Parts: sequence; C-alpha cells; structure tokens
Amino acid sequence: MASEFEPKWQKDLDLYQTFKTTFILEGQVFDKQAYFPADAPDEMDLVTMDQLLHDKLAEYGYKTIMFFNQIDGFYNRFDKDAIDSFDKDVKVGAVSQNLPIPQKMDNSTDGSKFGLAAGRIRCAMGNKEEPVVIVLNLASRYVVNASSLQADEEYFYSQLFMATQLVSNPVSSIIPNKHLNNLIILVCNKLNDIPTWFYLNNPLVKPILLTHPEKEIRGKYFDAIQSSLAGAEEYNAKSEDEKAKIKTRFINLTDGLNNIDLANLRTLMRQEKLDAAHIGDAVTLFKYGIKENPWTKPDLVKRIDNIEADIKKTVKGQDICVNQACNIIKRAVYGLSGLQHSSSSSKPRGIMFLAGPTGTGKTELSKALATWLFGSSESLIRFDMSEYSQAQSDQRLLGAPPGYVGYESGGQLTNAVKKKPFSILLFDEIEKADKSILDKFLQILEDGRMTDGKGETVYFSETVIIFTSNLGVSKIDSKTGEHVNIINYNDDNSNYENYRTKVMGGISDYFVHQAGRPEVMNRIGDNFLVFQFINKESGRMIGDNQIKKIISNLKNDKNIEMVITKQATETLYEKIYTHLDQGGRGVGNAIEKNLINPLVQFMSDNHVISDKKIIVNDIKEVNSIPTLICDVA
Repeated sequence: MASEFEPKWQKDLDLYQTFKTTFILEGQVFDKQAYFPADAPDEMDLVTMDQLLHDKLAEYGYKTIMFFNQIDGFYNRFDKDAIDSFDKDVKVGAVSQNLPIPQKMDNSTDGSKFGLAAGRIRCAMGNKEEPVVIVLNLASRYVVNASSLQADEEYFYSQLFMATQLVSNPVSSIIPNKHLNNLIILVCNKLNDIPTWFYLNNPLVKPILLTHPEKEIRGKYFDAIQSSLAGAEEYNAKSEDEKAKIKTRFINLTDGLNNIDLANLRTLMRQEKLDAAHIGDAVTLFKYGIKENPWTKPDLVKRIDNIEADIKKTVKGQDICVNQACNIIKRAVYGLSGLQHSSSSSKPRGIMFLAGPTGTGKTELSKALATWLFGSSESLIRFDMSEYSQAQSDQRLLGAPPGYVGYESGGQLTNAVKKKPFSILLFDEIEKADKSILDKFLQILEDGRMTDGKGETVYFSETVIIFTSNLGVSKIDSKTGEHVNIINYNDDNSNYENYRTKVMGGISDYFVHQAGRPEVMNRIGDNFLVFQFINKESGRMIGDNQIKKIISNLKNDKNIEMVITKQATETLYEKIYTHLDQGGRGVGNAIEKNLINPLVQFMSDNHVISDKKIIVNDIKEVNSIPTLICDVA
C-alpha cells in the first residue's frame, strides 16, 4: 500500500509504470529521496536514488533490476544475483526478437562500448519471461551535446529508442499473475540533456520532475527527528498547540532545502545542542554560518519603540513615509511579516516601494534604516537599475548559466547577498530595469530565494528589499529614455491623498500596461511609500541638519567654532528656498554654494587654519558671487 505522503514523482511512477516503457527522471536526482516502505507507509527514511528505485521496484514485483553508468557499466549493489538474471533476460530477449546475442560486458565500459550496452538493453527489453528494469544513471554525461550527436552517440540513443517501443508484459515471479512492463529509467540533471527526438511525441516515454521536498515531507521528517534532538522531553511535555506551532515553523523555515540539507540540519542541531523550539537559530546557522541572528538580538527589540524618532532625526519632512517604513520594520523585527501567506517564513523580512520626486529622501531613508538595523550604512547594498536596462541584464545580476561568459564570477546581486545575507537591498529607479529582471523579482519576493547561474541557492529571507522610483511623478520618454515630469513642484499638491492617488495611478499604469507585470505590484501589496515634494518647512529642517554637521565637523577636525547669526541664517534660507524644486539635493547644493564655498574663501583670505572662532554675520553677493561677512576671534 502506497503512503499518502509519497512525493508526487513517486506517485507518478506508481501510476504510469503499468503502461509506459521509459521514464526520464530530472531535477533533484542527486538528493536523498524520501522512502515510505509498503509494509510501513507512515514511516519515512532518506535513502539514495539507487536504493529507493531498487526497493520500490522490488515492491512492484520486479526481480531483475539493473543499474548502468558509463564508469561502472552494469551493476546492482543490492542483489548479487542480478547480473546473472540480467544476462539471462538479454539472451531470452535476443532470441524472441531474432537478434544476435550481444557479448557479455566486463564491469566497466567507455564510450566505444556504449553501442554494446544499448544493444544489451534493447535485447533485455524484449524478454517476455521475467520483468526487468534498467536504470541508466548519469544520463546527462552520455553525450557532449544533446542537440548535435556524434555518430556513436546517435547509434546509442537509436538503440535505446527502439528499446522504448518494445511493450512486453511478462508475469512477475515475485507477485503471482501480475503483469509488469519492462522498463528503462534514465536519471539526468535536466530534460534537455537528452536528445529531444528521443522523448518528443514518443507516447511510451514519460518525463518526471523531482522537486525539493514538499511541506508534507518536511513535516514527516520533523516527526522522525524531533525525538533525537536536544530538549526532546521538554518538547513532548508541551501542549499539542505549541508542538504544532514549532512543527509549522520548521516546515516554513526549511522551504527550499533539499533532503540532504534536512539531514545535515539535523546533524548541526545535534552538534550545537539546539532543540526544536530554536529551529530559527539552527536554520540561520545552517544557511549563513551565523550563530546570532541580527534580527533577533534583544537590543534590537528593546530599541524598536524608538525607531520612528530615531529615523526622523535623519529623514526630514516625510513623516507619513517614515511612519509606514517603521511599521514595516517593526513587523520584520517581531517576525510578523506576511503572516497571511502560507510560507511567510521564507519571504524577505520586508518589502518597500519608495515613490516620489527626486531628492526627497528615498535613499536617505534606506541608509537610515540600514544603520538603525545593522549598525552601519554599509549594510545597504545599492543597485542602480539603469545599469541593467539591456536584454540579458538578469545574467549580470544573478549570474550567467554554464558555458556563458562570466559564469565563473557569479551574479552581482547573488554574490552580494551571499556576502551579506543580513542587509537592505536597494534597487534604485526600478522602472529602468529590463523586463526580464522584473520576472526574477517575482520569485525573490514570493519565495525568498533564487538559484544563481552556478546552481547555488541564495536566500533573501533575512533581507529587506526596497525599490525606488520616480514613477507617477515623471514618466520615461519612449524616444529619449529621459524622465518627463507629470506632476510639477509648483502644482497644488497640498492634499496628500489626492497627490498619492495621482502617483499610484502612474505606478499602476507602468506595471500593468507598459511592463505587463501587474503581479509585481501584487507582491509589494500596500507597502508603497509616496514621498512629498520638499516644502519650505521641510527644506528648513534639512538645512538645519546639514548646517549642524558642518559646525560639528569644523569643531572636531580643526577646532574652529563657527557661529551663524540670525541674519545670516535667514539669508541662507532664502537662498535654499529657491532650490526646493530639486529636493534635498537642492538644499545641499544651496548650502555648498552660499555657505561652504565662501567659508573656504574667507578662511583662505584670512589664513584661518585652526583654533579660531568665526562669526558669520551675513551673506552678501559681490559680483554675483556669495561672500561671507565674518568676524574672527
């Protein structure tokens, strides 16, 4: 009796083996396989592919089960009599088809003997006395190029093709009166490693994909191992509800791991004496080699109540957006992001889309969050998406596939996340990215992981992903590729809700109609933060912040005390107000032009190097050049 927990690929094998002659297994074929014995369908063991196929096929009623690869030739490590049985089947099949009996092969082979191996397989498939299975391992390495075969490779696969057409139903000697097809099973990395003509429109061939273990398998594995982990007695003493929560957390956190990973995770937990309740720490250690998860540090939880006030010290005049961003970070810290989804534990910690005019604080907010979370703005990894606007740019970001230029170096994004798994990823001006990159983001936002060009899985589940864009405020001119304003600084944008609605309309138009990727918006959900234009009040706060930094740096670096009088301050702000259409950058530019540059000139003219007090009384223009009116003490 088959277990209800069997992986889908095994259920497909159960179903189709009665009327197909050939199976091509692809995908996770080198992983350990979940095996549920027929006499104990609720018990799970992890075994090799060879072991599983041998035991499962024996349960079906097959007596002769033969394995083959180009290194070992024909073999069966589980049955010493299999070789003799196979030789007999080859002879019987050859006679029934009026074919010459192929010579018996030694225990190794090479490419020149492939034709001989295929001939023996073809003969065995024609035998009508005893059902036989031939499992062809390492099938991805039989030919150099599946789309352009050499003569001996063509001959090998032609022989195999003819063998697939032999429908023989001998009666099993193990299970009385049970008819079974003779079978060929090819085990390969991926389907296109096999010549297309071999399986395409061949009704007797069935390709089957092996995926990572489903949640049911991960749940059964947890049931099997929890008694061997530290704290097993304490776990068993918990209520059924508590145990169910721990099990569910294990299932969610191990999404994307293969069976060997699960086995290694168990070994790691036993080695580090981690109990089932600390599965989060175990998975973090297993994936990243980091024992202490920065997201769960007690200090972070203690500081979380002050995050909004802390961020507002840096980001001025965008209180609504700061509040939204801080709420997203709070959900991330408390592990409450995406609870409405079935696999929330595997998704990124947080997702934000920062929209609005240039220079309004989008990048500044990202830097402030990175510093607050991880202690340094270096934990912000920025990607200028205008650099990924060409076709195949996704290969630069995620890595080129094998055989292509740059394969060895990997992808810029995947390499960065491997190096800093706990980080904020900033994708600046996302609308400039090639559309193929948006498809990749769909997987990252949904699954929290991505397989790079090298075949390595990169996890995004401990990152915060931030997109920035001017969409809605401006649009990209189809001819020039430049941004053209839709909403201007001098427009009446005093009603924030109306302004936000206009911006969101532009964003929606882009993703739905221009990019044709409405699902990207769906993945982001309500995490769209729309930044306002910088007004006079905001400009003044930004200016105050920058002036304080200038005064502080002068004091610390040169022991120069600078005092700016009220008159000079008001003059400076009048200059700043004329640059507000350029956002925060305009404020910085105005301060550089009207304060820093003339200050440098004054210090040079008066030989002020250090240990002085400069009093700025006013700012005048002399021949259209800003000049400071100062006293020195």
